[in-house]
Amino acid sequence: MIRVGVIGAGHLGKIHLKLLAENPKYDLIGFFDTNTETSEVLATNNDYRYYSSIDELLSQIDAACIVTPTPFHFEVAQKAINHGVHLLIEKPITTSVNQAYQLVEDAREKNLIGVVGHVERFNPAYSAAASYINEPKFIEIHRLAEFNPRGNDVSVILDLMIHDIDILLQMVKSKITSIDANGAAVVSSSPDIASARIAFENGCVANLTASRISLKNMRRTRLFQKDAYITIDFLAKKTEVVRIKEAPENPEPFDMILQTAEGEKKQIYFESPETTEVNAIAEEHNDFALAIEGSKDPNVSFEHGAKALEVAQAIIDKLEF
Repeated sequence: MIRVGVIGAGHLGKIHLKLLAENPKYDLIGFFDTNTETSEVLATNNDYRYYSSIDELLSQIDAACIVTPTPFHFEVAQKAINHGVHLLIEKPITTSVNQAYQLVEDAREKNLIGVVGHVERFNPAYSAAASYINEPKFIEIHRLAEFNPRGNDVSVILDLMIHDIDILLQMVKSKITSIDANGAAVVSSSPDIASARIAFENGCVANLTASRISLKNMRRTRLFQKDAYITIDFLAKKTEVVRIKEAPENPEPFDMILQTAEGEKKQIYFESPETTEVNAIAEEHNDFALAIEGSKDPNVSFEHGAKALEVAQAIIDKLEF
């Protein structure tokens, strides 16, 4: 079993604690948080061990989940790396691109596994869609959330849009040629709503919109590629695929047939790939464990997290704040 600890016991930290305690791959040693009073209550109510010293916790574990506010990620991660501890850092990896790539190098030098909590990679809707995605040419992404003061220590780009930036970089294997963006700060000092347009060398264009001041929640990605249209609903955990193929000579009565302007007849058919209900954070923990054991490379490495942050920072730089 992998001896694991959690650093940061806020809303998301509590989720990590619960799932790690239930996971047979891990031995949950304990957690550290700067709020002693609430931590002692959490420890007592859930039979967790609370460490008032981060160094003491790090000296007892093989792996750690860093779930502190983003501005503290780099400092805590470096301390953990110096203790020889494998790391899962909640997204974004850090607030600075230079710091992110520094962590990539530091972990590599110590031969440590470093992963970033881009949890949508483990969303069953994305998993179901992955095999259908083939050189998309146009992508439209919306990630809208109702206002929640939690997470507002960073802009909406680092809070929400970075999920979709990471997914986008996996779907489009091509160099970025241009980025345009605009946004507005409504209730925070940093952007609460933003839109970005990213163009790739292979001709693909992606429009991303993220908002944390919406009246409803939405997490939806639509992809258009040769002979297919794919919708991924990350919130409902469903995927739908509309495909086009040459029409048969003798179509069935209920086949959907269309004729192009050139006179070609095409058949449209729909697929709803099966999705398996999973807890994405638990799947993330399992992937982390397999990487530590040497069974596979992690799905979301420090390098992936750094590249997503680099694109996110480029978007932020386009905004006038």
